[in-house]
Amino acid sequence: MQRRAVLAAPMLAAPLLLPSPASAQAALVSEEFMVPSGDAGIELFLRNKRPENLTSFSPARTVLFVHGATYPAHTSFDLPLGGLSWMDYMAGRGFDVWCLDLRGYGRSTRPPEMAQPPEANPPLVRGETAVADIAAAAAFIRERRSVPRLIHMGWSWGTALMGRFAADNPTLVERLVLFAPVWLREGASPAGDAMGAYRFVTQAQARERWLNGVPQSARANLIPGGWFEHWAGVTWATDPEGLRRNPAALRAPNGVLQDSREYWQAGRPFWEPGRVTAPTLLVVGEWDRDTPPSMAFTILPLLTSSPGRRMVLLGEGTHTMLMERNRGALFQAVQVFLEEASA
Repeated sequence: MQRRAVLAAPMLAAPLLLPSPASAQAALVSEEFMVPSGDAGIELFLRNKRPENLTSFSPARTVLFVHGATYPAHTSFDLPLGGLSWMDYMAGRGFDVWCLDLRGYGRSTRPPEMAQPPEANPPLVRGETAVADIAAAAAFIRERRSVPRLIHMGWSWGTALMGRFAADNPTLVERLVLFAPVWLREGASPAGDAMGAYRFVTQAQARERWLNGVPQSARANLIPGGWFEHWAGVTWATDPEGLRRNPAALRAPNGVLQDSREYWQAGRPFWEPGRVTAPTLLVVGEWDRDTPPSMAFTILPLLTSSPGRRMVLLGEGTHTMLMERNRGALFQAVQVFLEEASA
């Protein structure tokens, strides 16, 4: 196994692994694709980053990211904050990295119901639909790279989707990484009133939720200056219709909220951890209030068929740690898990 050196990367509190020798001098290339889903008229946006000199692909170094309930993948995983995105970092380590915007999010097709008032239709993009989108995107990548399996990584709601895919398709998943994993809510609650097809989220609401649970003394330094504004600007710009509102809002499908009522808030799991046979990493920040560490602690012993399973709890990070001052600790925790597997 190669020795790893560390460096203090700009705008990163935690040290990061240096690029691997094979990719240290290679420029990164980026490609974008619109992939047909299983439904007519719905296409899925995929972005890929990799070293320019990478010509041989393997399951151990091919990764697919999927986002959470509200924001698209490409403005989170591939936003160059401080000059570096998470996809840049992984590609710089010699990985072939992909991210997927599910239907209704980002640059993927929005279902036609999203052009109607939200109350005109039931919640859009339920979990089963999202898992089918993941299956279509993963099949495209496997065929394009001629690999039998991929590393699947999810954030927030994406952890339930990727967990479900891994449990249902054990031969197609090389490794599973669940960042901020969602699980059953304590104190199951009854279903509420009927909800519409989608919801509107403002930047002020996003920032308030982001900082929920962060000690007051730590809030000023949690997000480096300008990072939130940069992320919000490019994320809300993916929804021109929402930008016309005052204040500007991002439309997000409500299928995940309906799933939450019927599964997590009702004491029913959306996926079965015991059916996952791939090595699995759970990673969560101590200040995460959306998916608190207790959820990851509950999931870990249920992964009875996952070899080498582990959990990492990272200090001074929230549900959105990938875009915070201490994101280097998150990047490195995931990278160590993946590169140990590769070695």
